[in-house]
Amino acid sequence: MKAIIPVAGAGTKLRPLTYTQPKALIPIAGKTILGVIIDQLIEAGVNEYVFVIGYLGEKIQRYIDKTYPNLKCTFVNQNDRRGTAHAIGLTQAAVENDEVMIVLGDTVCDYNVKEIITSPVSQIGVKKVDDPRKFGVAELNDNDMVVRMVEKPLIPKSNMAMVGIYYIKETTALFDALNLILAGPADENGEYHLTNALQIMVQNGISLHAFRVNNWFDCGKKETLLSTNAILLKQMDDSTPSPRPCHYDTTVIIPPVNIAEGCVINHSIIGPNVSIGEHTKIESSIVSDSIIGSYAELQQVVLNSSIIGNDAYVRGLSQSLNIGDNTEIDLG
Repeated sequence: MKAIIPVAGAGTKLRPLTYTQPKALIPIAGKTILGVIIDQLIEAGVNEYVFVIGYLGEKIQRYIDKTYPNLKCTFVNQNDRRGTAHAIGLTQAAVENDEVMIVLGDTVCDYNVKEIITSPVSQIGVKKVDDPRKFGVAELNDNDMVVRMVEKPLIPKSNMAMVGIYYIKETTALFDALNLILAGPADENGEYHLTNALQIMVQNGISLHAFRVNNWFDCGKKETLLSTNAILLKQMDDSTPSPRPCHYDTTVIIPPVNIAEGCVINHSIIGPNVSIGEHTKIESSIVSDSIIGSYAELQQVVLNSSIIGNDAYVRGLSQSLNIGDNTEIDLG
């Protein structure tokens, strides 16, 4: 079996961070989005991967080579981004006839990977949502077998959104459906959707079972990225509380927090829900509910619900005040 992870997207909703960094490599909870996905698969025994790369793809490849040197990896270029069906279709030669686990590269889910990849039937991950019009939607029968799938329906007949995780045993049928889709017209945005290929498989009598994920974090926007960081930090803190390094003696750490190696932090309050990259310097600052990149420098700032990129420098305004009784000061 091979895992297919498409990571060719430009991440436009996370700009300016994604001008120089692929969305999949944005840090969360001491890892990266891509690292969280791969670690889940490795833990379940998956060791062969096909990465679909495009925008800043060389950074993805360097990250994989450095962080996961023992994985068997193939990199496929998607220079013209035309949707998920197009991305998966490009992997046909690399996959051959192996079963595939497809995980979209900007989605983090809480689910039992081992249970899914040992299933006797193909599986798709779903989660109940309030507004299914923004997602691919699966209509299910009483046994959670997929009856029909539609991409972003105007009038949804189900509130079960597909989360971007697919385990497909019938690989030949998958690529036959993908090739049929790609031979036809694209949608109004010039994209081909994996949902449509899976619908062809269902119409041809192939069974797809829907499994419900416990949590689904779409990391394509700042708000969901920060909430994902907070939840993963909480899970880490519950299982393995972080040590308090001695060179943070003048700093208050409010868990959950993840601080990478080589950081220097003085006279600050850090946390809760903060991830800090390696070799970052923080002086006289208050940081909460934020993600700070590597080699950044913060001085005299108060940050909340913020994302600071690598090598960034942020300096605030420092005041010295001597204020008497019954005084009101507004510093703006």
